Amino acid sequence: MRVRTLAVVLLAGGLALTACGKEGTPGESASGPTQQVATDVKVDGSKTFENITKRGKVVIGVKEDQPNLGYKDPTSGKYSGFDVEIAKLIAAKLGFGDDKIEYKAIASAGREQAIINGDIDYYVGTYTINDKRKQQISFAGPYFTAGQDLLVKKSDDSITGPESLKGKKVCSVTGSTPIQKVKSDNLTESSNIVELQNYSQCVQQLEQGAIHAVTTDDAILKGYAAQQPDLFKVVGKTFSKEPYGIGLAKDDKALRDKMNDILEEAIQGDGWKKIYDATLGKSGSPAEKPVIERY
Repeated sequence: MRVRTLAVVLLAGGLALTACGKEGTPGESASGPTQQVATDVKVDGSKTFENITKRGKVVIGVKEDQPNLGYKDPTSGKYSGFDVEIAKLIAAKLGFGDDKIEYKAIASAGREQAIINGDIDYYVGTYTINDKRKQQISFAGPYFTAGQDLLVKKSDDSITGPESLKGKKVCSVTGSTPIQKVKSDNLTESSNIVELQNYSQCVQQLEQGAIHAVTTDDAILKGYAAQQPDLFKVVGKTFSKEPYGIGLAKDDKALRDKMNDILEEAIQGDGWKKIYDATLGKSGSPAEKPVIERY
């Protein structure tokens, strides 16, 4: 499938943390293990959990255009991927099964406001933990750590890493940490920075020759390269650390602590690895367990 066609499908219906991408296509489900739903759960002092309980379902913010991370199948409407499975793990341990989950696809630029407004109960979608975001919301985790990299055309040998981006047009998603780093580190001229709503749009621009590189987490980029190995490649070494966290209300320490307990139990046991193996592990890359950072 050509990326142009893929981008249209993704935008109409809704990449992938597949590293080397040995198996899997955008339309395939990357589902994890079935989670046992907890009963009689209490999270004293959590207004968010109180709202979830009254509502009878949990509303989770996710991405929808990143297969094996957060992807919505345009045919079935089902969500799948590593982030989605982590979201489901949290929901199950809070007492809510798959039939009590509502997913809301929210672009990077709208995540903080969606949490502040109470439009979602929490967000799981390649959401890098950083101090600036902590001024508005809070994070549980990290549940995974990625790093920023570059996707270019297979025939382009002029870009070998961030140091060779001067004079090159670079695309990323509005509101993302990768685009902020391109700006703050002056990796290319401001006139050469292209900001779009979805990475699939950036990849389409790259295929068409309108830009020279797409930058975001290496996990996502390797997924695109794996799908079109004759067209794209990921170059250089990662030049940032991107710890993925679960975003939730800033003042809800009780729920954050509960989520950290859930994640820690899964990481120390086999729950986290089962999710990884069923999704991101398809890449052939070994699982690297994260360390929870409580505050």
